[in-house]
Amino acid sequence: MTDPKPATRLTILLPAGRLPLPIMAKATELAQRHNLEVYLSTAQNLRLMGIDEADLPAVKAELAALGAAFKGPGKFPLPRVCIGRRDCSTGMQDPQALSALIFERFAGTPVKPKFKIAISGCPLGCPGVMTTDIGLLGTRKGWDLHVGGKGGPHPRSGRRVLREASDEQVLAAIATLVSYHYAKTGKKQRLAKLVDEPDFPFPAEA
Repeated sequence: MTDPKPATRLTILLPAGRLPLPIMAKATELAQRHNLEVYLSTAQNLRLMGIDEADLPAVKAELAALGAAFKGPGKFPLPRVCIGRRDCSTGMQDPQALSALIFERFAGTPVKPKFKIAISGCPLGCPGVMTTDIGLLGTRKGWDLHVGGKGGPHPRSGRRVLREASDEQVLAAIATLVSYHYAKTGKKQRLAKLVDEPDFPFPAEA
């Protein structure tokens, strides 16, 4: 009796949680052809599960031809976002636009695992802003930046380090935090474990 073929998964990155129709159609076709499961991850990405290793290169090639990008080790994380002010009555800022700015600025920047970003268009924080390494809350005058949040068995709420920041101030702060996390982290580590370090670059807001 031979062992079954090993199966793997493929995570397709969806900027701002938007799923382009051609990629959705292709993913559906591939799932039907290869008998795969389709999973929408909590990070707002699309995952095809149960792919035979031998089929993986062909599956990736068909999706890549439509412009799909894939999750991989060391890649800068796509921010998790809410739907924003266009489609929500409480929205004050545009998280999709800020997400695009962040990914454009940092797409090639190396990061250690367990580093996450969430953006909410209003202070309600629907995408889990307060339990994320970098969390951004939209206000009428800009962005409040929170750092060091995490979930899990020992949750911690992020602490605010900037208030009513501009897009450029947010980008500069993210650059500082990414650099600090990378330098201080050996393999993988949440930012929550670093915010109380004496040299942490942002003091707690008074």
